[in-house]
Formats: sequence, C-alpha cells, structure tokens
Amino acid sequence: MKSIKEMSKTAALVGAALAVASLPLLVAVSHAVADDDAVEQVLEDAHKKFKGVKEGKNADYIPALAEVPSKLFGISLVTVDGKVYDEGDTKSLFSIQSISKVFTLALVLQESGEQAVEDNIGVDATGQVFNSIVAIEQNKGYQQNPFVNPGAIAATGMVKGKTDAEKWNKILAIHSAFAGRQLEVNGPVYKSEAETNQRNQAIAALMAAYGHIHDDPKMVTDVYTRQCAINVSSHDLAVMAATLANGGKNPVTGKQVISQELVSKVLAVMATAGLYDDSGIWLYNVGLPAKSGVGGGIIAVSPGKFGIAAFSPPLDAAGNSVKAQRAIEYVSNKLGGNPYNIAPK
Repeated sequence: MKSIKEMSKTAALVGAALAVASLPLLVAVSHAVADDDAVEQVLEDAHKKFKGVKEGKNADYIPALAEVPSKLFGISLVTVDGKVYDEGDTKSLFSIQSISKVFTLALVLQESGEQAVEDNIGVDATGQVFNSIVAIEQNKGYQQNPFVNPGAIAATGMVKGKTDAEKWNKILAIHSAFAGRQLEVNGPVYKSEAETNQRNQAIAALMAAYGHIHDDPKMVTDVYTRQCAINVSSHDLAVMAATLANGGKNPVTGKQVISQELVSKVLAVMATAGLYDDSGIWLYNVGLPAKSGVGGGIIAVSPGKFGIAAFSPPLDAAGNSVKAQRAIEYVSNKLGGNPYNIAPK
C-alpha cells in the first residue's frame, strides 16, 4: 500500500499531467517565439550564465559515462516552424540513456494503442526510485510507468517483432525519424552498460514472471540496453523534442512520425515522471513536459512553440543534469515557453 504522502504526490503529479494533456497540441503555433536575434541572444546568455557551474558529477555506475568530459555544455532549440538554434557543444555526441524511453513509448503507442500501455505498464508516478524492485513487488508489476526501468523495459518488450533484431530496427528507426537523421549506437557505452546491467536483468525477469514481458527477458534487456546507448547531440534532441511540440510532425524533415492524438499521452508521462524523483519540482518551477537521461541530456517541450534540449554530464542527486535544468528553465522563462503562464486578455 502507498502511504498518504505517496498518494498525495501521485495525485498532484497526475493532475499536473492532465492539465498539460488538456492543452491543445498546437496552441500558439501562429505566435512566433521571438525573432532570430532574440532567440540566439537568449541561448548565448544562458550558456554564458551557467557554463561555470561546478555542481554535480558524472554518472559512474555505468563506467563509460564517468569518462565523458564534464565541461561539455550545449543548448539547442528548434521551433515548430523548423528554425534551429544552437549554442555551445551542440554537436558533441553522447548516449541518450533514459530519454530514449520517450520515443520507444511513442512507438508502442503507435503500434498497440494507449490502452495497451495503460493496461500492461501503467502511466502513474510510482513514488519509488527509477530502478525500484520493491515497486514491482508491491503491485505485481502493475502501476508502473514507461519511464521507470521496470515499465521502460516492459515497453521495449511490447515493440512488435519476432526477433530482437526486428524489435531493435524499429526502435532505432523511430529514434532516427524523430531526430531527422540516421542515428547509431555508442559502442563503448553499450558494452559498459551490458557488462553492468545485472539489476535491469533482474527487473526484466521479475516483470516477465508477473506476465508483463512475454519474450525472453534477457533479450529484451539487451535491446533496452542498446536503446539507451544510442548516440545523440543536443541538436538531435532538440529536433526530437520539437517533433513532439509540433504534434508528432518533424518540423525539419516534414515527416509525420507519430499520430498527433498520441502526443498528449507522451507529454503527460513526461510531465509526471520525466525527471525521476524531481519531476514535480521541475513541473512546478518550469511547467514544461521534460525527460532527462543520466548521460547528461534533458529535453523539454513547449507545446505548439518549440522543443529544447541541453547537455552537460554532471548530475544532481536525483540524476538530472545540473546545467541543463538551469539552462532550459532560463530559456523557457525568457521565451514564454511555460504553457501554464497564460497572459490575461
């Protein structure tokens, strides 16, 4: 049973997600974010303001992540009409990690529908850490969400395909479609994760035991591990976020990647569970559906306006990039990204 505190936290997060989901997907599309010079200046100011921050440290439970230069820092923004703005180390490649959960969820929603996700995984905040085994046992694998590891691994298992190669090719393809270019796996990170993912293997086995994974759980874990090791840049991630902001249509390539009606479902889970234990704090302060990864990246979506991404490896105690959080909040505030800040008529 959840405690009153946990249930209250869950209710608050779900309420916030419903509010985000109820916003028209293309609200304010006709309103320009700002002129080019103004956006470029805001990104430049944010980079200058936060590049000297010394807080946080690289993730080290995946050894390869500890080796990524901690001074790397990039901020990218892409508007729904396809304008791209980059500042700093925006071409540096890093592993996508948990941000990949957003786009695999989109694939599963597209293939199997929203009810299948709710029935097999759940979409509520768990009140537990992202890799909790206790959370699985409490509800026999139910009442997870696609962004904690049990739900994310189950989502990977829900991708349709008779072989791991077929599942993997679909996952890589949708990530590439969101990014607007062919993405690849970071080999050293994949190897490092595959050698240290015993806990995820245990999570997958337990989810399989409770009937939420129907394929070989070791195979599903391996596909999930490769998924987390996809190489991206902050530029790539901003295009991916902007595709969500634009109702599932990539504003750079013009390709409709997922159905518009499914985007609100993705954004709702981002709002409730996107930044691990600090998801509520983030939504309270910033108001944007977002997703972080322990590789140092964060994406955020201003529906109908822009997608933004930032990258900096040092993380806070919750596992979120310190500089990326501050940069995105600063830029969004300057450009009016928060969908809850509605100007009076």
